[in-house]
Amino acid sequence: MNKRGHVLNGILLAIGIGFVLEPGVDLDTATKIAQISVPIVLGALFPDVDTAFGKHRKTLHSLPVLGVFLAYPILFDNLHFVWIGVLTHYVLDLVGSRRGIALFHPLSEQEYSLPFGVTTSSKYADLLTVIITALEIVAFWAVHTYVVELDTDVTVAAAGFGL
Repeated sequence: MNKRGHVLNGILLAIGIGFVLEPGVDLDTATKIAQISVPIVLGALFPDVDTAFGKHRKTLHSLPVLGVFLAYPILFDNLHFVWIGVLTHYVLDLVGSRRGIALFHPLSEQEYSLPFGVTTSSKYADLLTVIITALEIVAFWAVHTYVVELDTDVTVAAAGFGL
């Protein structure tokens, strides 16, 4: 996907996840959306920084990079929700794009994708972005509802690890 698609994805995710975490149409929901929108959008854009250095869709489009962003809230109590933007950037490039991404870089240069993606210049790119984003929001709702609280205080989790 292109930058516009990743921004669209990040904004729609922030709105959708805001409603998942704080259901309702009130000030609390608006506050939650405002709180998570910038980190999610920044995370959604971050992997494409590798266009300025390294190899695009390899250097910052890998599982080790995602692991770093997953660890930050636990280890340092910051960068909350950025990992969601990074993860969904990967999903969008993996599912929505024909080219795919190098998930295991630097161990492997092989790019992975699913067979139904479109080119970044396709007239269907925005529609596919919205569909994938809706599925991501449903997945976050399911994980949040049935598996784990996504909006937990990570300082408590970090204390459990002795940090």
